[in-house]
Amino acid sequence: MIKLLAKLLRVLNSETEPGQISLGLCFAMIAGLTPLFSMHNVFVLLLVLMLRVNLAAFLMGLALCTGIAYLLDPLFHLLGLAVLTASSLESLWTVLYQSVWWRLEHFNNSIVMGSLVFSISLFLPVLLLLNLLIRRYRQHVLAWVQKTKIMQMFKASKLYATYQTLSAWRHV
Repeated sequence: MIKLLAKLLRVLNSETEPGQISLGLCFAMIAGLTPLFSMHNVFVLLLVLMLRVNLAAFLMGLALCTGIAYLLDPLFHLLGLAVLTASSLESLWTVLYQSVWWRLEHFNNSIVMGSLVFSISLFLPVLLLLNLLIRRYRQHVLAWVQKTKIMQMFKASKLYATYQTLSAWRHV
């Protein structure tokens, strides 16, 4: 847990654009809350690899959301059951189920449908909220930490100078 927190702080304190971090976490929300071996997760993984998304944020978010998903399965079942049994959508489900591609998706499983509807409906609000929180964190908390005497003493040390040199080599 401490390693995960340290990695999260490293990502938040990096020079990565906040939108890349929040997008990685939101794609992780979709992949992590839904059953992992689903066809839509292949599409999510392709998007993660094609777009400029922070992979560390995606992997951390995937681990976190996968753990949370088991706790939310009863909610996903109820939501999926409501969507699948809606009389207005019955003809849509019939047409989709006659296609091999949609049968591979297992959308007729209430947990798959409920978790997919849940995660997709939260994608945009969570993306905007995370983007705002990351910007605020960097503006207020990180700026405060940089001004503390302990951090200024650390930055003046030889250890920090060595770290900066090694960090510069890594980016070459």
